[in-house]
Amino acid sequence: MEKEISGVNLEIISGDIASQEEVQCVVNAANAQLLSGGGVAGAIHRGAGPDLARECRPLAPISPGQAVITGGHNLPNEYVIHCLGPIYGVDNPSEELLADCYRNALQLAEQKGITSIAFPSISTGVFGYPMADASETAFRTILEEIPNLRSVRKIRFVLFGSDAAEVHEHTLASLHP
Repeated sequence: MEKEISGVNLEIISGDIASQEEVQCVVNAANAQLLSGGGVAGAIHRGAGPDLARECRPLAPISPGQAVITGGHNLPNEYVIHCLGPIYGVDNPSEELLADCYRNALQLAEQKGITSIAFPSISTGVFGYPMADASETAFRTILEEIPNLRSVRKIRFVLFGSDAAEVHEHTLASLHP
């Protein structure tokens, strides 16, 4: 699914976040220590190689809602923005902290003059955030931020599996018909 909103192209695809050759920056659904792990963090660290972990070390720990930026190393992307999403039911207010992830990532992208960015569905894996609620928070935040974007012209959601993509497509269609 593709949709243009105020000059920003919003895309939703099913795929691997670590193989997004057409975007300048990918977002890592990170852990507080910015270490490799399972899911998105594992895929990004495996793709980037050991230099990513070395660059991350002095930036850790980060708090829920916070975002930091590194180089992409062996990924096909120039940058990686690492966001720590909230653990659902533990880190509160969960919705506000999740919104901060997307807002802070977009603000970092703007500061670096990044033109295209790919997001995973932050906090919906082992952090337990319900997919429909998370997608609504993500898209509400992005729609609020679009008028402030000057350099970012493409925002892609790269989702694991067609079910996740369908949830995100439905949510975006309901928020921006």
